[in-house]
Amino acid sequence: MQLGMIGFGRMGANIVRRLMQAGHECVVYDRDPKPGAALAGEDALVAADLKDMVAKLKAPRAIWVMLPAGEITEKTLAELSALVSPGDTLIDGGNAFWKDDVRRGQELAAKGLHYLDIGTSGGVHGLDRGYCLMIGGDKGTVERLDPLLKALAPGKGDIQPTRHRDGRNPRSEEGYLHCGPNGAGHFVKMVHNGIEYGMMQAFAEGFDLLRNASAKEGLPPEYGFDFDVAEISEVWRRGSVVTSWLLDLTAEALAADEDLSAYSGTVSDSGEGRWTVQAAIETATPAEVLTSSLYTRFRSRKDHTFAEKVLSAMRAGFGGHVEPKKPV
Repeated sequence: MQLGMIGFGRMGANIVRRLMQAGHECVVYDRDPKPGAALAGEDALVAADLKDMVAKLKAPRAIWVMLPAGEITEKTLAELSALVSPGDTLIDGGNAFWKDDVRRGQELAAKGLHYLDIGTSGGVHGLDRGYCLMIGGDKGTVERLDPLLKALAPGKGDIQPTRHRDGRNPRSEEGYLHCGPNGAGHFVKMVHNGIEYGMMQAFAEGFDLLRNASAKEGLPPEYGFDFDVAEISEVWRRGSVVTSWLLDLTAEALAADEDLSAYSGTVSDSGEGRWTVQAAIETATPAEVLTSSLYTRFRSRKDHTFAEKVLSAMRAGFGGHVEPKKPV
């Protein structure tokens, strides 16, 4: 199948590469010509602009926008909607606010266009690991694009099958899921990222406690420990109930530098944590851990502990996120 891809940040270019490795054809565009030139050397077809991209794609077209949430995505989708034809599909694979997806779906449907909001998880490692996809939109469009979605998803891999799943949706086991109508994909991804905040915070506070319990001054005499947090993170990876990719990334960072001296501990939030807390308020859902983890990121911009360095190391590991040079 064909796919148009706009935007080559941390994930866009590797999404294209994974699709091409699976035999799909990609037409690509970015305002910066350098990443497009690199993809051209890997058999992607580079478009000069949005109009040229539409001309290079066969109807019914599918165009994936992988840009930061907000004005630039809105502008790009608006420009595309004036260039494509009824029956074509526009996709937002970034971390958009789910209520924007509901509105966009309605606006584009009035023009005869299909719209998918796809929450995409996999970070900078998605080329090799695959991308977990949480999809919102009409069922028919999702089914038509299934070959592309399946190629991007991780597949079953070596994860043990879940018991009692007889008769359930087999696509979930492959790592992609049609979650519901427009807005559903990004809502599920939003909650996913809110949970991610809480899990990261739990690891960060735990390793901070281990470090502080090894302090030599100001503690009761019973605290005669000298914990090696790098070794503890490694042993936890081997059969413990907290084994996870986040722990893998933490162990790798600690093995390289147990003090995490390359990190200041200033931790950004990219919107999904705030949207998760907002949804919890609107639905009267208690979400103490998720809310607290968001507030910790706010505090980190004024005061840092070792815990925040652990958070920074995890964010750099899975998403290539670089600490801001000034408070945000």
